[in-house]
Amino acid sequence: MSQERRIPWVVKYRPSRVADVVNQEEAKKAFLNWLDSWLRGKPERKAALLYGPPGSGKTSLVEAAAREYGLELLEMNASDYRRASDIERVALVSSRGASLVRARGKIILLDEVDGISATADLGALDAIVNLINKTSYPVVLVANDPWDPKLRELREVCLLIEFKRLTKTEIKKVLQNICRNEKLDCEDEALNFIAERAEGDLRSAINDIEALGEGFGRVTYALARTVLGYRNRELNSFEVVRRILTAKYSWQARIAASQTDLAPDELIQWINENVPRQAVDPEDLWRAFESLSRADIYMARVVKSGNWDLLAYASDMMTAGVALAITNPQYKFKWVKYGFPEKIRMLSKTREVRQVRDDLAKVIAQHLKCSTSVAKSEVIPLLRVIFDNNPEYAARLALGLGLSDSMIKYLSERNGDRVVKLVEDLRAQLREALLGGLESPARKEVEKVKPATKKAERRRAKSSEGLKGFLKK
Repeated sequence: MSQERRIPWVVKYRPSRVADVVNQEEAKKAFLNWLDSWLRGKPERKAALLYGPPGSGKTSLVEAAAREYGLELLEMNASDYRRASDIERVALVSSRGASLVRARGKIILLDEVDGISATADLGALDAIVNLINKTSYPVVLVANDPWDPKLRELREVCLLIEFKRLTKTEIKKVLQNICRNEKLDCEDEALNFIAERAEGDLRSAINDIEALGEGFGRVTYALARTVLGYRNRELNSFEVVRRILTAKYSWQARIAASQTDLAPDELIQWINENVPRQAVDPEDLWRAFESLSRADIYMARVVKSGNWDLLAYASDMMTAGVALAITNPQYKFKWVKYGFPEKIRMLSKTREVRQVRDDLAKVIAQHLKCSTSVAKSEVIPLLRVIFDNNPEYAARLALGLGLSDSMIKYLSERNGDRVVKLVEDLRAQLREALLGGLESPARKEVEKVKPATKKAERRRAKSSEGLKGFLKK
């Protein structure tokens, strides 16, 4: 077997030019325009975030563009460089230094950025943002799902470029070319099966046909069914919603729901946000929301009663129920652009504010001997009125309750800074009254105690000397 034959086919048939990247015309145009703006020295965004399903050509496009433009490619798999120090040491240093290979410059590629954990890999995402702010070269980030709340800061500093899932026809065409170049006997029905099984992932389809070709010397439908079977692929959130809303049968909607890591309460928010986009017909929309509302009722009963058997009913109503409610073929199978749930977006933005509110409720509940829910619903609204209209009295309340600066500013955006300053003044006055006021009663009491304290110290010293003398004897 020759050395060339042993090269993996996904590497051997990787696009060498941008034009060779299958489909993705809009993405290619957006990416090349952004790269050209870098070469002209006037980029609007220093980084581009390429996102889309696996095997759609994201990394291949960057590699082909670097080769075509004569740029050095510094590629890092972000899931392997999880520590902030790794990113700063390799990427940040390289972003400032000149290219050693080609005069035109380089591209810094961070792959699989959605594989970084916001907790376990603390500091890595901040290091990437710092890299983008300081870089002298174009930075490209690649992700399957860019809508994870942890990637919010990255989305704000990057140009988002979407890659669509490849169709079965496009994948089959690539497989036919590979079979022709490898002089491999491939049945058309087998290629249909492999292309459909890939579900838009060209890389996995090439791996499948290579496994059959290398192992058996031919690709037949019987071999493909026996050896490969069916793949249970995890889908991104947008694709899951699309498959649910456009499902013709209930089992299709249920399978789509099983191919995501979204929790049931998150999935119901995704469906709720995008149902009006797909179900334009008023009757379809009414039936879909009726089914979704029943799912919401079941979810509430699961939380209240702890009976997790009801979760199956909630899942059926939010998936199969919604899918079968949309019957108008004019809109059911029409491609529409889905959106990220606004409720989840707002919750991620207000997480810090809600934490301050919860901490404030705990402080109030401890002082008033009430529940935190009562503190939130009845006490905090009254405190807001006081803090907005009477800063002096609010400062005394804040000092007495021991509120932090963030709690004070939560209670009044208008007077928060003023109340914080008044609290600091009150603390200073109390310290002066206790320790620095010449005429204060507290000072006189301290002076009275001092002589007695000194006498006590002399007695202890004398007693200590006597004990030492006794021990010497």
